[in-house]
Amino acid sequence: MMKRRVVITGMGVVAPNAAGLDNFLKAIQEGTSGITFHQKLQDLQFSCCIGGIPTISEELKSQYLTPLQLRGFDSSGILYGCMAGMDAWKDAGFSFDENSPIDYDSGMVFGTGTSGVEKFREAIYKLDDKKVKRLGSTVVIQTMASGISAYLGGILGMGNQVTTNSSACTTGTEALLMGFERVQSGKAKRMLVGSCSDDGAYIWGGFDAMRVMTYKHNESPEKGSRPLSETASGFVPGSGAGALVLESLESALEREATIYAEVLGGNVNSGGQRNGGTMTAPNSEAVQKCIVDAMKDAKISPNEIDSINGHLTATIKDPTEIENWTKALNRKDNEFPYINSLKSMVGHCLAAAGAIEIVATVLQLKHQFVFPNINCEDVHPDIIKLISKEKIPTEMIHKELNIIAKASFGFGDVNGCVIFRRYLETSSTGSD
Repeated sequence: MMKRRVVITGMGVVAPNAAGLDNFLKAIQEGTSGITFHQKLQDLQFSCCIGGIPTISEELKSQYLTPLQLRGFDSSGILYGCMAGMDAWKDAGFSFDENSPIDYDSGMVFGTGTSGVEKFREAIYKLDDKKVKRLGSTVVIQTMASGISAYLGGILGMGNQVTTNSSACTTGTEALLMGFERVQSGKAKRMLVGSCSDDGAYIWGGFDAMRVMTYKHNESPEKGSRPLSETASGFVPGSGAGALVLESLESALEREATIYAEVLGGNVNSGGQRNGGTMTAPNSEAVQKCIVDAMKDAKISPNEIDSINGHLTATIKDPTEIENWTKALNRKDNEFPYINSLKSMVGHCLAAAGAIEIVATVLQLKHQFVFPNINCEDVHPDIIKLISKEKIPTEMIHKELNIIAKASFGFGDVNGCVIFRRYLETSSTGSD
């Protein structure tokens, strides 16, 4: 079967440290933190009272959703997803209006973890108060798992596959690979892919109860998220959305579209919660296999990888992740690629993490830089035993980059890794 080359022609992002692609690019280059203190968390007696929530004004909301759509609307994840998805679609050079014809060549895989938790909470209180008739007509579409793809699919008039995936913290990376395979096989000309996550106490409370979030930086929020650091004390929760338009190279060239990067391939797998893997911890053997199989699918060698955007959550598993990379690539010390974690700036955005971090990854390729790991002046000693400290930049560096690997690892012992290549105009067209 002929396999089409797949490129990225549009991106959108709503992150704790910036909304909008240009603002986000500036924020990650400058190492801007989006982590702030939230009084509501303290009032609810959370141990971790900091988190990453995008700053979205009512005026900005109205630029994306109509007054009718916003009536009774209370789903932050769907809002972030719609904003990022619409921005990505527009960035790719496409327009949308409610009178446009159905686009059977375009589809979507847009993932989430839990949708509309605030709306669901509101509905529960009304039901318990015997006010079922006052629930309103949008409770279902705001709380169903596929709410985000349903909203966006209608706004953009998509007629190809429109669906939502959910694989914990691997969701966004998995969504991209699902869309990639559909375009690569010729089942769609283009796919909008991404993921989103709600914000706030009712999403984050379970993690606070598990004691996996940091409680040591309520007085210094911007210092709280510390991937790769010896003083990391747990992750900081975040929220938002990232979106990308995947398109066949042939279609992109026909449209003379801007091409951000090429998707070479990738892999998703599971550790089966065996051999050290659990509901919440990764099976290292499976992680390494995921990375190795991603490189095989992309038809590259380990030495071709210039940089890695890791999962790296600022927990005790960070050294294990670095060890897995060194074994999968068979590269250590100074031979190891550069590596960074966006979570140092935005926290762990849960189901949205993969998509937001992929946008950051692709921006690095397009603009030829490696964004900094902030709060990582004290690299964990177990990590320094494996790779050179210089491979963990704490300031932005300009670097010629050709290939970047991005990985995500999620609850349920699920893994995803995708390989991106810088697109050059001299690249040949055609199929693999």
